Amino acid sequence: MTVVPPPQPSFPRLGLALGGGGARGLAHVHVLSALDDLGLRPSAITGCSIGALIGAAAAAGLSGAEIEDEILAALGRPADVWGKVWKLRPRSLADLAGGLPVFDPVAVIGEFLPERIPDDFSALPIPFSTVAADFYGTAEVEIGAGSLRRAVAASIAIPALFRPVEIGGLTLIDGGVVNPLPFDRLPQTVELIVSVDVVGTPVRPDNGRLPGAREALFGASQVLMQALISEKLKSRQPDVLIRPPIDGIGVLDFTKARDILAATASVREDVKAAVGRRLDAAA
Repeated sequence: MTVVPPPQPSFPRLGLALGGGGARGLAHVHVLSALDDLGLRPSAITGCSIGALIGAAAAAGLSGAEIEDEILAALGRPADVWGKVWKLRPRSLADLAGGLPVFDPVAVIGEFLPERIPDDFSALPIPFSTVAADFYGTAEVEIGAGSLRRAVAASIAIPALFRPVEIGGLTLIDGGVVNPLPFDRLPQTVELIVSVDVVGTPVRPDNGRLPGAREALFGASQVLMQALISEKLKSRQPDVLIRPPIDGIGVLDFTKARDILAATASVREDVKAAVGRRLDAAA
């Protein structure tokens, strides 16, 4: 008698786009864990800013749980975070222009991206790209080859906080300025696009006070990025758009990593439900 094996489930090629949003982007790990729960491995990943940092780790083959462990090892104790900030502090007067400390994003990435992640895109088991903004060319730049750490550093280079990064003769800054949710950068071969928006919106304080200078600066970037996302979604939609519960989380709240991970944990089940519905519809 010939035994016929049961048919194996056929999953569509999944593309994952992780957006920018500073500390709010720590919620990306729950999305990755949800895909792990479903037994889904992305065929391609793209990321912007914090999404580039976490996306690079995922493209290197780390699971959601492993990335969460790395985050807690690096950011779980506020004292350790401030120790790293002190180590990375600007040392020259040029980097203190205007009274704002301007950090070297390449050094920051070197400190926070796990050493086991390769430094060349070609060594990643999952195809990956990130986006940055060409400062002088006023254009979006997709980077998918060369030094991974330098590319991610360019994508996180928030103006007034990080120095620009030079790559290939271009002066690059934070990719969120041009494409905070780069699902349109995924290859045409993917069949199911999961996109994660962690930009958020400014939250009005209960006491009705006006925003301070730093709050207004970072809030203005949220307004800009939300406008960019809204315009993009008018012409193209990802198959699954995830917006974790991130209201009230500041772009630089990395010392609150444990609280952020706890506050956004519910998105794991939301992702499993949303992606599951898409898979059922495609079956």
